[in-house]
Amino acid sequence: MKQVLSITPIDGRYARLTGVLSNIFSESGLIHHRIHVELKWLKFLITDLKVHELIKADQTLDLSGLDVFINDFNEDYALRVKEIESRTNHDVKAVEYFIKEKLDATGLAPIREWVHFACTSEDINNTSYGLMLKKGKDLVVELLKTFVAEIEKKALLYKSIPMMSRTHGQPATPTTPGKEFINFAWRLNQEIQVLENTVIQAKINGATGNYNAHVFAFPEIDWMAASERFIRDYLGLEPILYTTQINPNTALSRMLHAMVRVAAVMIDFDRDMWGYISFGYFNQRVKEGETGSSTMPHKVNPIDFENSEGNMGLAISMMEHLSVKLQKSRFQRDLSDSTVLRSLGTVFGYFTIGIKNAIKGLSKVDLNQQALEKDLDNNPELLAEPFQTVMRVYGEDNPYEQLKDLTRGRKIQKEDLARFVDGLEKVPPEVKERMRALSPQTYLGLAESLVDRYFEEKLKK
Repeated sequence: MKQVLSITPIDGRYARLTGVLSNIFSESGLIHHRIHVELKWLKFLITDLKVHELIKADQTLDLSGLDVFINDFNEDYALRVKEIESRTNHDVKAVEYFIKEKLDATGLAPIREWVHFACTSEDINNTSYGLMLKKGKDLVVELLKTFVAEIEKKALLYKSIPMMSRTHGQPATPTTPGKEFINFAWRLNQEIQVLENTVIQAKINGATGNYNAHVFAFPEIDWMAASERFIRDYLGLEPILYTTQINPNTALSRMLHAMVRVAAVMIDFDRDMWGYISFGYFNQRVKEGETGSSTMPHKVNPIDFENSEGNMGLAISMMEHLSVKLQKSRFQRDLSDSTVLRSLGTVFGYFTIGIKNAIKGLSKVDLNQQALEKDLDNNPELLAEPFQTVMRVYGEDNPYEQLKDLTRGRKIQKEDLARFVDGLEKVPPEVKERMRALSPQTYLGLAESLVDRYFEEKLKK
């Protein structure tokens, strides 16, 4: 019933595909990460900077309960935070009050006022989103590698099978399905590398990025170095110093732009597969009990690739907006970024659905080699390219124009090409023999070798 009542299909119709994102990007996930950052900052202040000792506080602190608290989160905590928020009307302040409640209940009341010390809400938010983004990035990379691995399997299986290409939708120089799959694998690998190399940045430097409150309270602490140490060692993120109140989101934008390019490649792949299926080049396995059309019983539609295309389109539109919008903020801060950032999980949701449906679609198709053979046999004019190229080598007059007159806009037979070759005056007999022996099925250039080269290069990495 919960899924039926969902407003968006991400956690409704497609919940089975996006459930893994819930613990990261849901409201509960955000609260969890905020609590985590607040507690890590508290521990850093007490155990690393020893701020309580700097004020000569006579305290013997047992922080074992704090470590338990850091690693202990459940949905009841999130519900309690929301209860507090209903009173405070401030989400981060509600987290602070919740933590103080827990500290009071576990004998750690003496350190309660070190919670959220010198922090602005954005210090907690940008670090929380940084942790969430890092986890989301890892999931995306893992999914993409799975998809690329499936493409590579198809590439190896079909690397030697000839297939007619299409440029502008018209018959063109032959290739192999394996080589075409490798084109997509290579493109996706470029973006996987970008994503893997993108470090997620975060800041914890106060209300306008200048450590004002930090320095006033403890001028003897090197707060720039301390914040860098906290971000890097306690959170595993990359520290940035030069900010206003908010993170400029350079890393987020870099990552989303890479994901936009991935989504564009995925749509390109989906559309090609859709076309190859419509040509009959690939057959889709039929699952008993499924229906393709409410009125046409015979239909087996390429719905997985269509679904992937649609969801990737939605992801692109949102990623383009976020990647630009989140780099802008009036003066030192406005709140327009907050509501936009809350849609980060939606972006990853559409993106995840798109990849998973493409993987599903790919798993359900088999090559129809007979259809490929038929198209090649029916288009001997594909050999106009190699013939006119060889004619140039041996000085035949107007080679391109001769082949154009013979083949453009008309269907020819193998016999027509044979007679044409016989009439050539300057091409040597042994080359003519090669021309007569050539067929669209054997005119593959280095298609198979390029597939082999791809895997050789991969082994070296």
